[in-house]
Amino acid sequence: MFALAAGAYLCKVTGLVVIGSRRLPAVVSRCLALVPAALLTALVVNDTFSTGADLVLDARAAGVAAAAVAAWRRAPLIVVLVVGAGITVLVRRVA
Repeated sequence: MFALAAGAYLCKVTGLVVIGSRRLPAVVSRCLALVPAALLTALVVNDTFSTGADLVLDARAAGVAAAAVAAWRRAPLIVVLVVGAGITVLVRRVA
């Protein structure tokens, strides 16, 4: 575990040393700004549509879809969470 943490830290430090005080090109900065959203989306999709090594379509997908609609309608975060969890529970009870 320590080796992984040290490796991650080494990668970060290497980036700082290599780049130094130079500014990144604008296109690279714009692309790097999108990385957190892409990583979060990948984690949500992975946890929603997989169980182990199998792809599944179950109540979690309905919950995520309902939460996405609530977020798209600009509902507060707590409402988005409650809607997603509520729909997931309802679909599990019905199925």
